[in-house]
Amino acid sequence: MDIQDVDFEELYQGGTPMGRKMPWDIGAPQPVVVALADAGEFTGEVLDIGCGLGDNSAFLASRGLRVTGLDGAPSAIELARARTPDVTFAVADATKLEGYEGRFETVLDSALYHCLTEDDRHQYLAALTRATRPGARLHLFAFSPEVPDAFPAPYLITEANLRETVGKDWTIERLEPTLYTTSMTTEELKQSVRTMLNADPAGLDRLGTDEDGRVLVPVWQLKAVRQSS
Repeated sequence: MDIQDVDFEELYQGGTPMGRKMPWDIGAPQPVVVALADAGEFTGEVLDIGCGLGDNSAFLASRGLRVTGLDGAPSAIELARARTPDVTFAVADATKLEGYEGRFETVLDSALYHCLTEDDRHQYLAALTRATRPGARLHLFAFSPEVPDAFPAPYLITEANLRETVGKDWTIERLEPTLYTTSMTTEELKQSVRTMLNADPAGLDRLGTDEDGRVLVPVWQLKAVRQSS
């Protein structure tokens, strides 16, 4: 199986060799998102795009923010609504975002960008520009080329790619490496690679882990501000 061919709807239904344990579903907000919130980086109406099961959305709503979580997988949205019924969740195409024009003041992309093809990334950023207000902030996390070859990453994103794609209509204020928490231990991740990709998981041992033994993956952390025109 090529990870680029994974059907996320099927995955959320538990219909892949990975089962229902997904690497990005840690059952809590991402620590990097919590740090941003603690720093006051989320204001106004917030879009959590590619929200998955909604843990980041739920956390931001608990901070008193008005949050909309959108995802392309209906099963993910159904599960997110069941987990957090007081947050607005909906199915949407991230490359279009029809019906959300001029609405959001902050956007969180917690590991969606690197799931998109190059053409879709350009459409996605254009859709985000339409869906936000001038001066809106974008916080984006995407797999970097520092990720080992064996890691089941759809695409690895270069700094140049982010500067070209995001920088068209957004002013990049921060772009630096950080670490993203997964739900898997090193051994669980290795087994997932063997099962899903029929591949040698060599190289995954060099990834660090947190105090709970969860693998930490190298990502870009980007902050950008939408230009006024």
